[in-house]
Amino acid sequence: MKIHLISLSTLFIIGASSCKNEHAEKPAEHYFDTAGMDTTIKPGDNFFLYANGEWMKTAVIPDDQSGWGSFYTLYQDNLKKLKGLLEDAAQSKSEKGSVEQKLGDYYASGMDTIAIEKLGAEPLKEGLAKIDAIKDYKDLMNFEYDMQAEGEGFLIALYVGADEKNSSQNIAILYQTGTTLPEKAYYTRKDSASEASRMALVNYAEKMFVLTGTDAVTANKYGKNILALETEIAKTQRSRVEMRDPQANYNKMSVAALEKLSPNINWKNFLTKLNIHIDTVNVGQPGYYEGLSKLLVSQPIDIWKTKLKFDYITSNAALLSKDFTDADFQFGKIFNGQKKDSDRWKKMTNRVDRGLGEMLGQIYVKKYFNETAKQRMDELVNNLQKAFENRIKNLDWMSTVTKEKATTKLHTFLKKIGYPEKWKNYDDVTIDRNNFFANVRSVRMHNHKEDMDKIGKPVDRMEWGMSPPTVNAYYNPSNNEIVFPAGILQFPFFNANADDAVNYGAIGMVIGHEMTHGFDDQGSQYDDLGNMKNWWTSEDSVKFKSKTSGVVNQYNNYTVLDNQHVNGELTLGENLADIGGLAIAYDAFKMTKQGKEGEKIDGFTPDQRFFLGYAQVWRLVNREEILRTRINTDPHSPEMFRVNGPSANFEPFYAAFNIQPTDKMYIKPEERARIW
Repeated sequence: MKIHLISLSTLFIIGASSCKNEHAEKPAEHYFDTAGMDTTIKPGDNFFLYANGEWMKTAVIPDDQSGWGSFYTLYQDNLKKLKGLLEDAAQSKSEKGSVEQKLGDYYASGMDTIAIEKLGAEPLKEGLAKIDAIKDYKDLMNFEYDMQAEGEGFLIALYVGADEKNSSQNIAILYQTGTTLPEKAYYTRKDSASEASRMALVNYAEKMFVLTGTDAVTANKYGKNILALETEIAKTQRSRVEMRDPQANYNKMSVAALEKLSPNINWKNFLTKLNIHIDTVNVGQPGYYEGLSKLLVSQPIDIWKTKLKFDYITSNAALLSKDFTDADFQFGKIFNGQKKDSDRWKKMTNRVDRGLGEMLGQIYVKKYFNETAKQRMDELVNNLQKAFENRIKNLDWMSTVTKEKATTKLHTFLKKIGYPEKWKNYDDVTIDRNNFFANVRSVRMHNHKEDMDKIGKPVDRMEWGMSPPTVNAYYNPSNNEIVFPAGILQFPFFNANADDAVNYGAIGMVIGHEMTHGFDDQGSQYDDLGNMKNWWTSEDSVKFKSKTSGVVNQYNNYTVLDNQHVNGELTLGENLADIGGLAIAYDAFKMTKQGKEGEKIDGFTPDQRFFLGYAQVWRLVNREEILRTRINTDPHSPEMFRVNGPSANFEPFYAAFNIQPTDKMYIKPEERARIW
């Protein structure tokens, strides 16, 4: 399933919280932070800093974080609530097999660091011994198949999702994998940061091998061999920009054709091991599997065994003793900039949510979720749909026939708010309070089996791609759905006591953002039923492409750090969603009583409060390392440009703050992005 997340990094966080939080009793006029503004900066020069500048000057990033701001503080509050739920479950005397028993014992097993330290690398010995016994590439792939069956593969990335040209049916989908660094260019770029990341990979591998009994000299050699092999693997991969092309990622073929493309992988044996009976598969990036097949025979088997050992160790490092987790952290901080590792309880809370999300979600919504928020969200979503429909009708560049189809798609959105109507079943998960490693394996196998069991079956459109406590939202084009988990329905995104201006600027923009994903450069290639199918006239397609190219150029000119440019092609979909989301949210806000009237609060007009509420949701500071990684890998622009870009393209912003042609953010009217 292809999911568009609001943010790959700062918003791709897992947590839980109540809509009744510490802000709930404050009067509405305090729902954005006037003290955090820097009014010495003109709104038209840098609106992000005007709205957040004073806060930015004093913001301190905690040592265990890669950034700080609204999302981070919300995330930490969520984690504390989830921790409380898990600790209560761990202390209860619940019946074996119950929700509370499985959640509590899973959490407790991961928190038992005394037992974990005592084991050291022992849990890896069986797997490493199997790799040692490998004699040729056929044995190598047999080990890969066995790992896949347990939900832990390294060279093959298999998942199940809707057939994008027959969206009512599930299909097996293969994607590229096999490398450790964040993106293929890291293996070849000559800049100092990329070169440092390659050296860090070698050091990381060396450390992991030493921890499992290899001498330092040999371990260093292994690290260099892994870097060399992964460099070859990276050559077979597509870039992050290339991966954004849905048409290029749809390569449905027979298993026989896949065998011909990559004969050394032995797909029939692979499918037999996984008990999968299929005739066709969608191969997202055929070049990867064609290249992998060739590399299996061209590269020495000992180097492949070293690579497989490294993958096996690192994929399980977080489950092992502190020396392994420390080495894992030291490598990760090259890319995220954290000064110290996260607390153990935070890691385990996240692990439980990732693995048993709907089980944890059940006890979360019982204690924390406010059903009133769900009702208010229904109202907000419906208002934004009306606003979006009006914008479509009034477009001056789109033909009537395409407008009709766009409107049909808009009103076919499946809207999911809060939590699923039906909870997933975890009966086959076995949790032993005294065996953390086995517990993780059981959860992995459950989630893998749940996924594989969908192959060839009708798509369950009621299934969720996120757990209820998650602070995020997504649009899924194959389901034509917008999804807002309970975790995001809280301050600063949403609060029932806040005035409409703030709510529409915050959660309203999020709703509009996800709706617009259905009509961005990717989502627009799917029809109302979720099928990848052209529903545009050729003339409208040309006009749309022209308009989106202007957005690419605009964002390409934004710079961060040492004059690094935002990648306008990589971030195009999210930028379109930000631009459209702001416009739709504003139009919906103008339907409210506050939006129609002009009463000031805190000296700001309703329109100004709308834009300030929007800007303050995105106030974050990032460490240089994570920002550098995001520029290369994240389809979302840095937060400053998620505020300034959409604002600078939107006429009501100019009116609200009296923006003049001499202001730095000013864009000539004829050059502003007017798409949706």
